[in-house]
This record gives sequence, C-alpha cells and structure tokens, in this order.
Amino acid sequence: MKKASPSSGETLERLKLTLYLVPVFGVVPAMFSLWQKQGSRQELAVSRLVVTLALTWIVAYGVLSAGSHLAPGLSLRLLITNTLVTTGYTLTNLVLMVRLLQGKSVHLPGFSQLSKRLP
Repeated sequence: MKKASPSSGETLERLKLTLYLVPVFGVVPAMFSLWQKQGSRQELAVSRLVVTLALTWIVAYGVLSAGSHLAPGLSLRLLITNTLVTTGYTLTNLVLMVRLLQGKSVHLPGFSQLSKRLP
C-alpha cells in the first residue's frame, strides 16, 4: 500500500522548517518567525526549539571558551569539550532535519519543555 504523498503546501512548510534547523544560520529566520508570531503551531514550536538549542550552545561555548582562557592547565580539556558540544549541537540539528523530512516529530525531551517557556 502506498503512502499518500504530502501536498505542495506541506512540502514547502517542511523545507521552511528544515531551513530553521540549519545550525547557527537557521536561528535568524526562526527568531524572525517568533517575533512575527505568525505561522502554524508546528512552525512556532520548531522555532522555539531552534532558539533554545542555539542559546544553550552559545552559553556552553562561551563558558567553555572563557574557562579555557582563565585556566591554562585545563585549557586543552575545555577546548576538547567545547568541540564535543559544538559537534553535538550540529548533529542534533541534522537528526532533527532528517526526522522532520520523514514526517516524524521533532520533539526533544527536556529541550522541548524548556522551549515552551519562550514567548
């Protein structure tokens, strides 16, 4: 039995949400979407999740970078941890993109609940 193919409107919506999930660069259109408060519930939920992930990554990146400058003895360990955090952020966004394009949920335990607190 064949699955019904998504309509062109659904395909356009998925591509738009996939653009939001592009690491670092997708935060700008996601924030604009939240600022305008226009779009579907799914679009606003994905926008909130993207902003939450990006803010978490920025804070972790900043703290680890500052720590590597302030503690020379730990600098290599902190820089390696920073690399792992950045890799995790990028892979998380890529996995969410794949799930979105497959039509699955882009819910992340912990982050989705935190993102619901954004306006």
